Amino acid sequence: MSAVPPEALEALKSFGIVSRETLDALSAHVALLEKWQPKINLVSKASLKDVWTRHVVDSAQLWPLIPENATTITDLGSGAGFPGLTLAISGRDRPGLKVHLIESDSRKAVFLREAIRATGAPAEVHNARAEVLEPWASDVVTARALAPLIELLPLAVPFVGKGGIALFLKGRSADDELTNARAWGRFEAQALPSHTAGEAQILKLSGFRPA
Repeated sequence: MSAVPPEALEALKSFGIVSRETLDALSAHVALLEKWQPKINLVSKASLKDVWTRHVVDSAQLWPLIPENATTITDLGSGAGFPGLTLAISGRDRPGLKVHLIESDSRKAVFLREAIRATGAPAEVHNARAEVLEPWASDVVTARALAPLIELLPLAVPFVGKGGIALFLKGRSADDELTNARAWGRFEAQALPSHTAGEAQILKLSGFRPA
């Protein structure tokens, strides 16, 4: 099992992720990722060297933004499980929580199912593209490094239930993406600074009204 580095542990605790069982489950996910990486390119080789900060902490910073009454989270393009599986593990003690992981790559979907088994995360894998699935209502929809916002909104919004929100991890282009996405329609946006990258932002979106 991959031990949690001290700086990652401090960050996770600041997000309210403190139980030993949860930290052990996050470690089990990382250990499985490191085991599978030589067979499947789950994350970039460079980022694997700093997997806790670049992937786990980066994903876990969304947990404090998840409403306390949220029970359904849908993660688009889950890949190696960031941020969706990290959030499922972080909320494993929340009654009724279910995280849907949408991943079109069959090999990555197999990895995600094995990671769910290894961590006991309250998650389900959907091995398909988001646009071909019959949408379900979610309290929160998430995505990380999947597509520009104007392309992401048509995929995500069908899964946002009444009063739901979207949380997207974005890089330095976040402001430009917000501007371009206004062509899609109207929405309320809040840009929050990332805890892991100076120029990155978290976009919290709600009140979607397509043009």
